[in-house]
Amino acid sequence: MLHALQQSYGGLFEKALIEDINQVGTIKEVPEGFLLIDFGQYIRSMPLLVSGAIKVLREDTDGNELLLYFLEQGETCAMTLNCCLGQTKSQIRAIAETDTKLIMIPVEKMEEWTGKYRSWRNYVFESYHNRLMEMLESIDSIAFLRMDQRLLKYLREKVQINQNKVIHATHQDIADDLHTSRVVVSRLLKSLENSGVIRLHRNNIEVLEENWPNL
Repeated sequence: MLHALQQSYGGLFEKALIEDINQVGTIKEVPEGFLLIDFGQYIRSMPLLVSGAIKVLREDTDGNELLLYFLEQGETCAMTLNCCLGQTKSQIRAIAETDTKLIMIPVEKMEEWTGKYRSWRNYVFESYHNRLMEMLESIDSIAFLRMDQRLLKYLREKVQINQNKVIHATHQDIADDLHTSRVVVSRLLKSLENSGVIRLHRNNIEVLEENWPNL
């Protein structure tokens, strides 16, 4: 675990903090699609992302989901931090976007390290800031972008997160993430294919970045 810590967080945390995390942290490896956190759960430990990616979703009163943001290597979830510190139930769902490795930190260490280590304190505050900016961006997308622009933004993020121009997701999966209908997504994807932006295959979507339009 020490090697994974140094590789992902060595530039963020001082040596003493790295050693503390190595002492109390637990490595957790999960496959793509694994449900890490669900709505209504109490969170007993905080995840530090070593590799892979996680998507974080919110649910409305009708049970429909909306993608808030993705987490990548070196990041953690501000909503998780909030639930841990406030000892409240989770209001998000976190699912592994790819095969993912995490280091789970006991909740009781969070407050102790905030007072003890400046790098941890900075990391927590920066995590809150980054996730807030990403949620504001999601709100802006819903409020100001047309659905075709939101779909383009979503596809671009998937390519970046997975580091693969081939996106393995059904039209229904995309519709769920964007909080719209499968019919709308299918129509827009077909339009993008006709424009040469993507190529639709039976079980995946191939992004042709050389024809990528500006949002």
